[in-house]
Amino acid sequence: MSINWKNYNSNNSYDEYLTPEKSLRKEAKVISKILNSYSVKDLERIEQNCQSTISSRGINFKVYSADKKAAEEKKWPLDIIPRIILKSQWLKVRKGLIQRCKALNLFINDVYNQKKIFKDNIVPKDLVFKSQNYLKQCESFQPKRKIWSHISGIDLIRNIDGKFLVLEDNLRVPSGVSYMLENRMVMGEVFPELFTRYRVSPINHYCNRLYHCMLDAIPYKKNNPTMVVLTPGVYNSAYFEHSFLAQQMGIALVEGKDLYVENDKVYVKTVKGGLRVDCIYRRIDDTFLDPKTFFKGSLLGVAGLYKSYRKGNVGLLNAPGSGVADDKVIYSYVPKIIKYYLDEEPKLDQVETYLCHNKSERDHVISNISKMIVKPADGSGGYGIIVGPKSSKSEREAYIRKILHNPRNFIAQPLEILSTTPTLQGNLIEPRHQDLRPFILSGRETYVTMGGLTRVALKKGSTIVNSSQGGGSKDTMIVED
Repeated sequence: MSINWKNYNSNNSYDEYLTPEKSLRKEAKVISKILNSYSVKDLERIEQNCQSTISSRGINFKVYSADKKAAEEKKWPLDIIPRIILKSQWLKVRKGLIQRCKALNLFINDVYNQKKIFKDNIVPKDLVFKSQNYLKQCESFQPKRKIWSHISGIDLIRNIDGKFLVLEDNLRVPSGVSYMLENRMVMGEVFPELFTRYRVSPINHYCNRLYHCMLDAIPYKKNNPTMVVLTPGVYNSAYFEHSFLAQQMGIALVEGKDLYVENDKVYVKTVKGGLRVDCIYRRIDDTFLDPKTFFKGSLLGVAGLYKSYRKGNVGLLNAPGSGVADDKVIYSYVPKIIKYYLDEEPKLDQVETYLCHNKSERDHVISNISKMIVKPADGSGGYGIIVGPKSSKSEREAYIRKILHNPRNFIAQPLEILSTTPTLQGNLIEPRHQDLRPFILSGRETYVTMGGLTRVALKKGSTIVNSSQGGGSKDTMIVED
């Protein structure tokens, strides 16, 4: 397939394969030769092999209707042209991710304990206490090593200059790592030439690292501990990931009904009776974890689980209350949080953010909403946002009413032009916008994946990359320079 890069239109963004002068970046030269050596039929065959491998491995996800009453199971969308990032660039990003997760864990611990950051007027306390993710029940508690978010997913973009910026922090139950791992397994099978021609950093030891992160989170010493992954069940949109991670770590996948608490200790039901559980990787939202402590009507959690955790009788990943630091309003304060706790300048920049609870910033947002992207502070999955330039006048007016009704719950950002990577569209190769979610494990040591889950907007010109809204994915290859 002879690619005419002159007809490849990536003029309005930073493209990771092509410079503005239409010359190939050094990391893209090898794959360009590979693609040019293939016919259109060869690429179609690789694409078909990719789809059949995804089907045979059962890689899927669920998409819920707007009212969240019906779910449709879909095959995981993987584009066969990988994203390629130089290792020298990634190692700089890695340092920034480690710094950020360290500071955010210190912030969460301070918020629920000493509250020094409020006394020193770095972050307004009302912003934290009015967050939907702030849990009063977590006051005066410190988990082992003061780590609240053991597993963090930090969303990154590259701006028009190719600079990596943090877009969002995910510190509650971040998802997507199984798809990162499956993307690599599939690509290794269907496109092995990539891995003989590039020196690619491995990612396959993530599950082993996660297993040891769980071991480290156990609050006491125990030989041959019992650890489990706690899932809301088969109807959850990320159930594939829950079962994948449990299987890869060789530990049980359980639902709330499989566990019970006795004498403030957690047990899993077995045919031989109760077996003490020492650590739980929970994939259930905070408020559904324990009907005795949080939402009383929860049928997903385990009564008494939180008391057992506070007494040091079980480990929990991530700790309830972690979400207080991934509120999008708090995001705007993270550079100050890093400086306050670590006395360091941030190694990673982030996107400029306007807070709608501040009158002058709110007025600016309302006046310029047609040029901005506005998001709910507690939202996720790309839901509830408005992309100004692509919205109608009536949509913008309706959104302004929402902002005025609850200013605390909205932030706005200038519409950063996400970087692009070539993507197979039928028998054409066209640029598509993307983001990146690396995963960081915090414990005795901090581990950062070499790359992460690249999500790509498959619609031309779109910047909405979420799979639940029609986005796809790519294998992210960190390669030696």
